[in-house]
Amino acid sequence: MPTLLAINNYHYRRGGADVVYLEQSRLLREQGWHVADFAMQHPSNEASDYGDHFAEEIEFGHGYGALTKARHAAKIIYSFESAAKLRRLIEKVKPDVVHAHNVYHHLSPSVLKAAHDCGVPVVLTAHDLKLLCPAYSMLSHGQVCEDCNSRGRKALLEKRCMKGSLALSGLIYLESSLHDALGLYRKHVDRVISPSRFLMNKFSEWQWDGAPLAHVPNFADVGALRPQYQPGQHFVYFGRLSREKGLLTLVDAVAKAGVELWMIGTGPLEAELQQRVAETGANVRFCGFQKGEALWQLVRDSRAIVLASECYENAPLTIIEAYACGKPAIGAAIGGIPELIRPGETGAVFESGNSDDLARVLREYARMDDADVADQGRMARAWAEQDFTVERHVSRLLQVYRDIGVKLDSGEATREMEYAA
Repeated sequence: MPTLLAINNYHYRRGGADVVYLEQSRLLREQGWHVADFAMQHPSNEASDYGDHFAEEIEFGHGYGALTKARHAAKIIYSFESAAKLRRLIEKVKPDVVHAHNVYHHLSPSVLKAAHDCGVPVVLTAHDLKLLCPAYSMLSHGQVCEDCNSRGRKALLEKRCMKGSLALSGLIYLESSLHDALGLYRKHVDRVISPSRFLMNKFSEWQWDGAPLAHVPNFADVGALRPQYQPGQHFVYFGRLSREKGLLTLVDAVAKAGVELWMIGTGPLEAELQQRVAETGANVRFCGFQKGEALWQLVRDSRAIVLASECYENAPLTIIEAYACGKPAIGAAIGGIPELIRPGETGAVFESGNSDDLARVLREYARMDDADVADQGRMARAWAEQDFTVERHVSRLLQVYRDIGVKLDSGEATREMEYAA
């Protein structure tokens, strides 16, 4: 069976990209692949047989000394340590393919060059907009921004896009300029995977001249998530509590619509959200961090989930997971969200940042017959079963590997054909 070397900054479930990285590895192991891991050392990491090869931890916000901070700044731009350790791991496991996920700011794209120089085919999943936008989110001071496309990287410095800091923006400007000059992302990757068609369109608009793109949607373990179609009376948001998620707009809309919202998660905006709830009188319950069956039951008990993002979301897992639980999704019409919602069938969309428009949709769903909400939940679940299962994901992923020359044995090829069917 083939050997995969999977690379990601974190080896634990910190965010959506990390979940995809770990789940892809699990799925391929279940198919009989040998999978090796390469990540950054971290106390929260899951167990790995290859942890001794991991790169030194870099965690922003820690109280490092001046010398350590300077050394980390250099590694952010280009980590010779990560590259050297990866080469040694490649010599040990002799992978047939390297699949990288989020590597910037920690491992650095030096790992892409190291793998390419070793003659191993390299796939990179673009979980966000970093390959186009130095600030990775196309957000500047809370507003969507694409100035680097029209004005070049200097816009990053002029606008101080990184937390309003000239020093931090300067570091990221230096990083992106060097990476562009060396072609680290363009020359050393054989295929870029995009989880959304929105992102593929952005690559085209920004005249990407690197590796070809392949569309491989995100997925959920649909078979493991039990659906519950009978709708509850409240709405649910689950995810990180941060400004770009449009949660202040969501609270305002909840107050205007007179509905109930359960907010699941933690994050830097939590205190401000609680203050906004107090000011508006919105009926919001803060449920804190939840995981596993406790999380899924909270989702099942809802009427619909809401994603009010005010940034270019790529392919949010929360919508797919909600569908698997038999729930419609109400999403902002921004980024890759609209392509995951079929209005009137699996949910609804509204104008991003517009609390009045969101309140209108919330009122519609609050007044909608339970049977109609349940029907949307069934259609959402059916879509998840058709397009977003682990089987469909593995089939698409293996096709990408095959396209760049990875040899699959006859048994693997047979399973892939079964998945595609």
